[in-house]
Amino acid sequence: MPIILLILVGLILIYLELIFVPGTTIFGVLGVIFMGVGIYITYDLFGSETGSLVLAGSFTISIIALIYSFKSGAWSKFALKEKNKAKFNEDYTLDLKEAMVGKTLSDLKPIGNAEFGDKSYEVTTHGNFVGTGESVKIFSITGNKIIVESINK
Repeated sequence: MPIILLILVGLILIYLELIFVPGTTIFGVLGVIFMGVGIYITYDLFGSETGSLVLAGSFTISIIALIYSFKSGAWSKFALKEKNKAKFNEDYTLDLKEAMVGKTLSDLKPIGNAEFGDKSYEVTTHGNFVGTGESVKIFSITGNKIIVESINK
């Protein structure tokens, strides 16, 4: 009875790993250890013939349970079925216009932060260094990318 319990606990832990906590490997490793100990004890107490039968039975039950779980659709409950169509920071540059003047909040090497109005934005230069506190003008806005150039040339 303890041998069957060890093997069943091992199988349950492996399926917990596969279905509920994938990627942690703790449950899977513990499951393999439990199954291995159960099979080892069977070999040790009952001999190689019974041990081989238990090993083959454990393997067969594992394969059957895996095939059944795929065919029954149990795995589809955990699959992502919809696309996320939302956009992040969709209106990030809505208040900005080309040629708008602002002040850098950090060094632009070539990326840094600048303030336009009362908001802080991540901006990029054309590869030029611009120091903190310098005035910059928006050269272009493409999507959420704001390209600036220094006014203090």
